[in-house]
Amino acid sequence: MRVLAAMSGGVDSAVAAARARDAGHDVTGVHLALARNPQTYRTGARGCCTLEDSRDARRAADVIGIPFYVWDMADQFHESVVDDFVAEYAAGRTPNPCLRCNEKIKFAAVLDRAVALGFDAVVTGHHARLGADGLLRRSVDIAKDQSYVLAVLTRDQLDRAVFPLGDSTKAQVREEAAARGLAVADKPDSHDICFIADGDTRGFLAQRLGEAPGDIVDGRTGTVLGQHAGAYGYTVGQRKGLDLRVPAPDGRPRYVLSITPKTNTVTVGPREDLAVDTVTAERPIWHGEQTPVECDVQLRAHGEVVPAVVSVEDGRLTARLRSPARGVAAGQAIVAYRPDPGGDIVLGSATILTGENLTGENAHPAATSGTGASANG
Repeated sequence: MRVLAAMSGGVDSAVAAARARDAGHDVTGVHLALARNPQTYRTGARGCCTLEDSRDARRAADVIGIPFYVWDMADQFHESVVDDFVAEYAAGRTPNPCLRCNEKIKFAAVLDRAVALGFDAVVTGHHARLGADGLLRRSVDIAKDQSYVLAVLTRDQLDRAVFPLGDSTKAQVREEAAARGLAVADKPDSHDICFIADGDTRGFLAQRLGEAPGDIVDGRTGTVLGQHAGAYGYTVGQRKGLDLRVPAPDGRPRYVLSITPKTNTVTVGPREDLAVDTVTAERPIWHGEQTPVECDVQLRAHGEVVPAVVSVEDGRLTARLRSPARGVAAGQAIVAYRPDPGGDIVLGSATILTGENLTGENAHPAATSGTGASANG
């Protein structure tokens, strides 16, 4: 095939491009320039979009022996990922920017342009597998598995995707990179949010949304317990930094249960009130069998896996959890997996709307208009 290898400047994408060439494909490398001002993005171990990363990608392409180009997609990235990130927090939800980047940039804008230029597929360094049946599966390296952030891909997008690293661990990828003479063999992984240079998500949002003081209230009694400078600075499940003026009668810690932008209120309560047993989600992308179906669900990136019964109907996905989950956040993805000897198969995904405890004594819509454990899930 004639394939376009997306090269971030890291070790994974470099080895993926090299493996695609070794497989006999006609490979062209491309680095995505995503920052309007690259100097403001993370550098070194913490980035994937900097000038340094672009140079690393070009050097890797030279070693592999493939043509290399840089595509400026900064405007698309800002509109589809950065602006979306801010708008979601303003609405009281928690977006996953890496997931949105895969959906809107790498497998929408990039793939569309690649196909228009005559390429058959896009190669990336994601740790995930595509089986002979075309279904997305977890990587053999569970610690590095990225199937969660790829579960938003449509059937057509998966048909034009190549993930050469899914059968390898990260350690094996680094060893291979060193053997190939790639300078990025020991380059640390990128992490956190590439467009927040100092890692201060609350400060980033405050600059764009401004201060918006409001009340912190008790979820059971409605009593005002303190004040906040902006509800976007709190996350579901958060325990520290709440600055509550009224201690709990029983002396136990309290946690953020939900954020409600309409009233600019942060609601807190005991840990048990975080538990939900039913999750409702919108915009499902479903590749699996007819529902309802018994499966496992993952409610945030690198989060725990929970057995559930999932139904998809009328543009909604509903998961009834076999055991309660905590910290379920609106705006995050719920991804359904079917255990399989060849690797857990992704059945589909959707964007979480609400999480509710329908059976507990202190039922609380924990995820409604809430935020999640972190911007990356």
